[in-house]
Amino acid sequence: MTTVRVLDREGAGAAVDAVFDGLSAQSRYLRFHAPMPRLTASMRRQLIDLDGWQRAAVVAECGHKAVGIARLAATSGGCAEMAIAVVDRWQRKGIGTRLITALGNLAVELDYSALTGDILHENLAMLALVRRAFPGARLEPTEDEVVRVTYPLTFTLTHEELVADLRW
Repeated sequence: MTTVRVLDREGAGAAVDAVFDGLSAQSRYLRFHAPMPRLTASMRRQLIDLDGWQRAAVVAECGHKAVGIARLAATSGGCAEMAIAVVDRWQRKGIGTRLITALGNLAVELDYSALTGDILHENLAMLALVRRAFPGARLEPTEDEVVRVTYPLTFTLTHEELVADLRW
């Protein structure tokens, strides 16, 4: 059985190491948008530097071993950039869905207005996950072979939109 919880700084190192070690070369490429045969010391420091607000994460664990991480990093204008990684042997088992949902909930709790992210256009599984978990997310292809995702976390309806949705 897997659990999903907010990841704190104390447990971040072990979680980051376990997830990175469980990723194939292809999964690492899809997550980091570049070949990543090993996790550099500076990248590891960045990934474990969680303050619970501007840099926060959730972890999926089976027993006490991390099998996936979803993180957010504050950008500007109340937005946060998201990133998700699931150990290869745990992919397509609902872990990504649970992580992205938990990350969205955490972002709302932290009062962010939107989640954003860049997904390589060839990462069809992640694009499908975002479409499923975040209906209404805007997906825009860019010139550098990524799809930019923007998912608003706060919705405001105008009076006209509300009236248009009423069914008599």
